[in-house]
Amino acid sequence: MQARGEFEVRVQSIPSYTQGKDGITLGRMSIDKTFSGDLQGQSKGEMLSAKHADKQAAGYVAIEQVSGNLDGRQGSFVMQHYGTMQGANQHLVLEVLPHSATGQLQGLSGRMLINLSGGQHSYVFDYRLPEPESVDAPDESMS
Repeated sequence: MQARGEFEVRVQSIPSYTQGKDGITLGRMSIDKTFSGDLQGQSKGEMLSAKHADKQAAGYVAIEQVSGNLDGRQGSFVMQHYGTMQGANQHLVLEVLPHSATGQLQGLSGRMLINLSGGQHSYVFDYRLPEPESVDAPDESMS
């Protein structure tokens, strides 16, 4: 299955445990997102980053917990990020952390792509959800 939409993101610097050396800047940030489209909800998380002084290379890892509605199901799940950038080349992986989904989203798995165009963030989320448990109709032969 695939979900598409947009999101607004607010990133704020927070105190870092350590400082970078030798031309590397280390950072720590809070993440707050609001998703619209096929995924409706909010997320909160934290990001760690490293940037080279010449700004030609950087990397980050992040964890965010998303709460909301996906495919008509309510719940939450954790998204794990891993990203590297070198010049114009970027590699970004966002995956649902296994066994992190709650509520009606239990069993969720998937990967999300993020796009930035004209200052607007959008997502494409390829995911799998287990079939909802069906409620069997009463067996009329037992009447």
